[in-house]
Amino acid sequence: MLNNKFLPLLRELADTYQTFQSYSAAHIRTLDLTPAQFDIVVTLGNTIGMSPKELGEKTLITKGTLTGVIDRLCDKGLVTRTASSSDGRCQLIKLTKLGDTLFNRIFPEHLQHLQPVFAQLKRSEIDTLTLQLGHLRVAFSSAKSALE
Repeated sequence: MLNNKFLPLLRELADTYQTFQSYSAAHIRTLDLTPAQFDIVVTLGNTIGMSPKELGEKTLITKGTLTGVIDRLCDKGLVTRTASSSDGRCQLIKLTKLGDTLFNRIFPEHLQHLQPVFAQLKRSEIDTLTLQLGHLRVAFSSAKSALE
């Protein structure tokens, strides 16, 4: 195998993401939501709604899974599907009044759940991590664009 100096970074990135997901999901389940449902509710919060394509791009939910998650949120009365006013062929997914009330309660609760972990870092560490992860995201985005 080639000497890839970035392998420890890949492992740390994957391990950090998995640990974050596990910690985050434990709290989300107490809210009677799955992580995917939470992701959609939080993504739709404070918006006029989004198309399924936009939701897929802004969340980590695959297209095949997205439909089922939206179906379950509709069944819970948290989101609605309506025809887009600009293009009747497209759907608009938006929070219902109940969904908006839920968003306004659970988003701050979840941030409060995450806060003690991030409080262990200095402000300069948070700023550095944010900057470095942004650089990594841009590098991957540029590489992806070059493939298309």
